[in-house]
Amino acid sequence: MRLAAALAACLLGACAPDVPAPEPAANRPTIVSLNPCSDAVLAEVARPGQLLAISHFSHSAASASMDLAKARRFRAVSGSAEEVLALRPDLVVADPFLAPATRAALTRSGIAVVSLPIARSIKESRAQVLQLARLAHNEAAGMALNRQIDTALARAAPRRGSVPIEAIVWQAGGIVPGRGTLIADMLGHTGFTLASAAKGMGQGHHLSLEMLLADPPQLLFIAADTRAQENRSLAHPVLDGLPGMKRVPFEASLLWCGGPTLERAAQRLADARNAKPLPLAEGVWGGQVSRRQQDPPPPPPASGRREK
Repeated sequence: MRLAAALAACLLGACAPDVPAPEPAANRPTIVSLNPCSDAVLAEVARPGQLLAISHFSHSAASASMDLAKARRFRAVSGSAEEVLALRPDLVVADPFLAPATRAALTRSGIAVVSLPIARSIKESRAQVLQLARLAHNEAAGMALNRQIDTALARAAPRRGSVPIEAIVWQAGGIVPGRGTLIADMLGHTGFTLASAAKGMGQGHHLSLEMLLADPPQLLFIAADTRAQENRSLAHPVLDGLPGMKRVPFEASLLWCGGPTLERAAQRLADARNAKPLPLAEGVWGGQVSRRQQDPPPPPPASGRREK
């Protein structure tokens, strides 16, 4: 009776505009997520029993964008049509690269498929949180998650009037992010400038060791496993001799996904800005943090740029 009265009141315009009406359990769709970014959001906004499975990426420390203990509470699927069809969900959330044959098999079976692209900004991430919460018929949870993210971003923001720190994010194979990416937006919100973009480099461009040595940033984020052959230059001993540049590890899993991942990324970036020691993640980064790496960088000169 209370639920019926509440729904009737909303139809008459009596609901507050930012508080969605409660949704009857029978009307909430069951969901399978095949995207590690939607995995993390749906684990927060779906009701118990509504999220039938998440992607297998979220069960691996190397690719998960969410807490592993939380991820392992859910069944994981590789993304094959057979696995998904066996679960009989109402809705599948995937990325735009879902195999056409898989998509066709799901839609033929009456399962709705929603593609979730990579968020390119905090604003886009917030919109995706609400989109997924609405798909789960739980918009209030999406609003609450966005408030948590806003709080984390405010906590990680630099002091007013502070000089931005030049930073480069060095990813696997020596590539760097460009403008218009989520990590670039996060860097801007937490007191950094994207030095690779200032050099004219765009998304996925390769930054060689020689280019880095010619004009090193104040802070270098290493977002790759430096034990891999393709990443040997990211841990080259010559980097130890660069004065005024601090190196810190940065989990690659924090680069691509929004939603609750932004809370962890914001804290990680704020810790790096404030020169707090960042331990290497065992089994991901390899090597040890040198004593010089743990020392705080020298304060920038009054001009706002370090001396050459």
